[in-house]
Amino acid sequence: MKKTYLLDCTLRDGGYVNDWRFGEEAIKGVARLIADTGIEMIEMGFIKGDVYDRDRSVFPDPDSMTDAITPKAPGLIYAGMVDMSAPIPIERITDRKPEGIDAIRVIFKKDKIEEGYRYCKRVKEAGYLLFVNFVGTDLYTDMEFIEGIKRFNELKPFAMTIVDTFGLIKRKQFLRLVYLADNNMDEGIVLGYHAHNNLQQAFGNAEAMVELNLKRDIAIDACVFGMGRGAGNLNLELFAEYMNENHGTDYRIEPMLEIMDRYLGDIYKTRFWGYSMPFYLSASRGCHPNYAIYLEGRDSLTAKGFDELIRSMTPEDRVRFSKDKAEYYYRRYLENHIDDREALDELRKLLCGKRVVFIAPGRSLQDAGDEIRSLQSEPDTVTLAVNFTADDFHPDLIFSSNMRRYEKIEGHTDARCITTSNMKECKITDYVVNFSSYASKEPDIIDNSGLMALRLLRDLGVSEAIIFGMDGYSPHQEDDYYDSFLRFRFPEGAEHRNDLISAELSELSRHLKLRFATPTSYRI
Repeated sequence: MKKTYLLDCTLRDGGYVNDWRFGEEAIKGVARLIADTGIEMIEMGFIKGDVYDRDRSVFPDPDSMTDAITPKAPGLIYAGMVDMSAPIPIERITDRKPEGIDAIRVIFKKDKIEEGYRYCKRVKEAGYLLFVNFVGTDLYTDMEFIEGIKRFNELKPFAMTIVDTFGLIKRKQFLRLVYLADNNMDEGIVLGYHAHNNLQQAFGNAEAMVELNLKRDIAIDACVFGMGRGAGNLNLELFAEYMNENHGTDYRIEPMLEIMDRYLGDIYKTRFWGYSMPFYLSASRGCHPNYAIYLEGRDSLTAKGFDELIRSMTPEDRVRFSKDKAEYYYRRYLENHIDDREALDELRKLLCGKRVVFIAPGRSLQDAGDEIRSLQSEPDTVTLAVNFTADDFHPDLIFSSNMRRYEKIEGHTDARCITTSNMKECKITDYVVNFSSYASKEPDIIDNSGLMALRLLRDLGVSEAIIFGMDGYSPHQEDDYYDSFLRFRFPEGAEHRNDLISAELSELSRHLKLRFATPTSYRI
């Protein structure tokens, strides 16, 4: 059996989880501990952008990586990665220096293969070990893959790598790609494998590749603790242990566990990665995992709705993520237009001219029970809860625009329910109103139920809304909610979200009297 290299890419691919902000001490610490494991290669981060921040594993040129790897460990190959979707100017690829990184890995999609070739040629001329990474290898036809391999054979790279970008390559297809590569790569070039774990194929595929006993060296990418966006990557500690038990290697597992404990554990608690329903669905539909990240962050779709939305996308859009496309498909899915005039007429009779006790599920609600009950006893007062049953307060109405929340409400309340037209799976409700009539034009808060409910009250002629529990968002989500089951993982930027909602509340307050009875982060 030829040599099997293990390549740690925690600081690079794992960095998608925390925007590569590991901290200077952690970046150096991970490199030092990986050297102690006996792993042959480490990828220190991306080579991209224009700014050097010592606390991020992103570097504007190869030379800026030198400080993070000093002193270098003998025998360990240090690498950086260039992404051809946003490469640094080629003149920044300065000649390799003994104290600097040893290798540069270049990743590119198949429509960037010629640009990638020219860039790789410069990397090789500069004296670095060259890794050629075929992004989305499964999206190549057999002939495209073979032609790509033959093109890069001309450069005599150190390695060529099969990249399972969407985490959906199963063993039969994977082995076919391995055989195609092995039979068309020049002798002496290492064959690599970079896995993502959306369908939990990473370990099995890597194991199968090792067991083939190819006549060339191979390199397996992995991350400590499987760190990586979405479902994560192949676990370095697990695969190293497999290699020790089955192939006579002597990797030390303890330093990997120390990395997990010292540097990654706290990140994992707040920025989960690992197997999940959204990443399974995105992979099974051949969809870029960033769509799963975006849609999971909305926290409003059931599994059925999630799958329907992905299936509504064109095949071309599924494989090329952009936030604009994600927002477009999400809004289109939500805007299920209906004729809601009858429902609005009935609600107007019930609410016009009334004062509404408006109950949102913020933590401040825990101390507001007496005041709420006092207000409820007054005439011309109606109580409306948003996205939860509010059993302690016996609301007259419940408003929901979130099917995942409404699953906890449907059939479990005596209150009359107002739901929005996007909730296609809703079976029991009293009034259905158009989602698009009350949704925000700001994509980050398009489906905020509190704002939607207040817009509806404004249009129904309510005189005043006395608001409880609409606290705003904080970076610590465990502090935000009245009930633990209501906790909600939203995209980054609690303060930005608060600013957007504050602006819309200010506009609403011009037409509907709003009185916050509990503390809030929103500013009107």
